[in-house]
Amino acid sequence: MAAPLQARALRPGARVGIAAPAGVVDPDRLEAGEQALRALGFEPVRRSDLTDRSGYLAGEDTRRSAELNELVASPDIDAILCARGGYGSSRLLGLLDVEAFRRARKPLVGYSDITSLLLWQWQAAGLMGIHGPMLERAEGLAGENGESLANALLGEALPPPMAARPVVGGRAQGRLLGGSLTLVTASLGTAWEIQTRGCILLLEEIGESPYRMDRMLEQLRSAGKFEALAGVGVGTLVDCRDERFPERDAEVVLREFFEPLGVPVLFDLPFGHGERNLAWPFGGLAALDGDRGELELLESAVTPR
Repeated sequence: MAAPLQARALRPGARVGIAAPAGVVDPDRLEAGEQALRALGFEPVRRSDLTDRSGYLAGEDTRRSAELNELVASPDIDAILCARGGYGSSRLLGLLDVEAFRRARKPLVGYSDITSLLLWQWQAAGLMGIHGPMLERAEGLAGENGESLANALLGEALPPPMAARPVVGGRAQGRLLGGSLTLVTASLGTAWEIQTRGCILLLEEIGESPYRMDRMLEQLRSAGKFEALAGVGVGTLVDCRDERFPERDAEVVLREFFEPLGVPVLFDLPFGHGERNLAWPFGGLAALDGDRGELELLESAVTPR
């Protein structure tokens, strides 16, 4: 991996390019999201074919990869905000210009399926990104979520620590990596496979039954990804249940894997597919306090221009 590099901070009124690297984008939701982005003080910019579709994808791979490469290369675009997740980001990674991403140092924002892009950018270019709300959920760009995203893009000050539920005590420091459990697991065996040594692993998920989460966690453990973790933070787990086996819920499964590691562990961090989705620097340094129940950001994903 290249030496860690922060993206360039935005100024108020900056032009933010909208990308659709994954699932089909709803035009009405897109318009509402653009209005929400303007309310945060930024100007959205997008291609006219962003709402194209090819089955469950926002257009063919060539369209979606060209869109991303153009946004990275354009001197008139200051940051890239993904419209939505779904599926499809991983199909583009071999079509993207790694060196262009590193030269441009533009903040890249998203979560869910965008975990693949953030992880690829970090592993291939050493460039930090922002795990945070996307455009298609306009309500996700309002209130504290929107304030968190704007602060992450402007880089004016580090936010207060995120409060969470303590599970295993202790204190650790490391770089924040992770995102969707499904996409983190899907990185195994690829050129952008997650490297967890010394990091604080942050995970969230939606719509996965506990047994499927168990399988993914076992795969990560078997791949050695839990052997040298500094700490673990779990965000929201939305609809991750199976009514047939209520006694073995998602939290029980996660505890079985993480409690024996001897590192601090927090649950209920405010990020992911829930109502609270605060931004955090993908690849940034942080401190996790398992006694106080806090995740403190020590580094922003952006640095002043």
